[in-house]
Amino acid sequence: MSGADGNVVDVVPDALDGERLDRAVALMAGVSRSVAARLVADGRVRVAGRVVTAPASRLSAGDELAVELPPPVDARPTPDPSVVVDLVHVDDDLIIVDKPAGLVVHPGHGHTGGTLVHGLLARFPELADVGEPHRPGIVHRLDRGTSGLLAVARTAEAHRRLTDAFAQRRAGRIYLALAWGAPETEAGTVEAPVGRSNRHPTRMTVTTRGRDAVTHYRVLARSDRPRPVALLRCRLETGRTHQIRVHLAAIGHPVVGDRDYGGARPGLDPGRPFLHAAVLRVPHPRTGETIEAVSPLPAELVAVAASCGIPPIDPRRLAAGD
Repeated sequence: MSGADGNVVDVVPDALDGERLDRAVALMAGVSRSVAARLVADGRVRVAGRVVTAPASRLSAGDELAVELPPPVDARPTPDPSVVVDLVHVDDDLIIVDKPAGLVVHPGHGHTGGTLVHGLLARFPELADVGEPHRPGIVHRLDRGTSGLLAVARTAEAHRRLTDAFAQRRAGRIYLALAWGAPETEAGTVEAPVGRSNRHPTRMTVTTRGRDAVTHYRVLARSDRPRPVALLRCRLETGRTHQIRVHLAAIGHPVVGDRDYGGARPGLDPGRPFLHAAVLRVPHPRTGETIEAVSPLPAELVAVAASCGIPPIDPRRLAAGD
């Protein structure tokens, strides 16, 4: 049966006792086998209250199966010229935007309008036929509270090539993060799988059930006021949901202002996670040439850093030294 939010919550019948999870999801949710497998892998399926990400897992009759369904494919966003889109790079194949904090990238549960995608469609109506219907042109994303650079494909072929570039780790992303505490080393790597949390389905966590995730960090500045913090340059090797936020929290240095992962502490409150996508490198989908874009730290985060005695950082400095 379907819940009030359109998700599927039901009890596994006797006929599906011992059945593979992905096949049962397909049958009970009325989706294709490939969509079912993707829902499982993305942590959107819970069995007896626990997230299960292995599609070959076997079910037992009487298990409660809960499936978080994606927005329906016919829920196409419409152009909204009131959404301001800051364009950094535009050509016939590729768009790079500088997203402000607070703007949701594409429609989803609880966000049906006013997203970046709605604003993009007002400027580039051809995006409607590129990629997935509810997230046209989008090949990667930024969290609502994260500001910075985002690549958008303008054609179907560009979407395919950019998606491959991110999957094959040929795209480079560098972030600025202000973290609580003082990391013991000047540079390090966090390599830990990230998956959906059993306790909090809207959050991610380090878990053996997750997908591989690698974050490289380097300390750019330290401060002891008002409490110990460090400004970090974080380079993503993979791009899992909430990856930097989860990894920094896992090593005891959560992002300042991050209420979901232990970063909301007295004495310093930016009003959102202090996380900014400052450098983006992607191979151009037509020419293969490396396109590099940089974005300065937003004024509100510059002010927070200044209150800690940390001077502004030139994003062009961040691009060097991988």
